[in-house]
Amino acid sequence: MAIFAKDQNDRTDGRPAANGEAALSLVGVGMRVVGDIESNGVVKIEGTVEGCIRGARQVLLGRQGEITGDVHARDVVIGGRVEGNIFASERVEVQGTSSVAGDIHTKSIVVLEGARINGTVKMDDSASDERRAEHAESLPAVAVMR
Repeated sequence: MAIFAKDQNDRTDGRPAANGEAALSLVGVGMRVVGDIESNGVVKIEGTVEGCIRGARQVLLGRQGEITGDVHARDVVIGGRVEGNIFASERVEVQGTSSVAGDIHTKSIVVLEGARINGTVKMDDSASDERRAEHAESLPAVAVMR
C-alpha cells in the first residue's frame, strides 16, 4: 500500500474497520486541549487536557500530564495529575508519581507506593457501568464532527 493510499479496511464513514488496530491519539508535552475528547482507541496524554475523556479503550497519562475532568475508559494508567473522577470498566493503575483528586470507580486497581488519591475508591463489577450510565444521562448531548 502506498503511503497516501486509502486502506482497504477503512469504512466509508472514516472510522477504521473493526478488525484494524485502534487509533492512538497523542496530546504532547506543551500541548493544551480545552474540551472533551471522545475516542475508541488509546489516548496518551503528556500535556494538559481540560475536559472529559470518554469511550477510550485505554488512557495513558504521563508523568508531566494533567487532566482536569472525568475519565471514562476501559483501562486507565495514571502517571501525572488528575482532577476529576475516573470510571474504568476494567482496570486503573495509579503510579507512584501520580496524584488523583477525585473518585475512582473500577473493577481492578493497582496503587504504587508514593501515589496520592484524595477521593473514594469503589471496586465493583457493575459500579463503573452504572456510574457511567448515570453520568452520561446528566450530560448535555455532544455533537461529533467527522
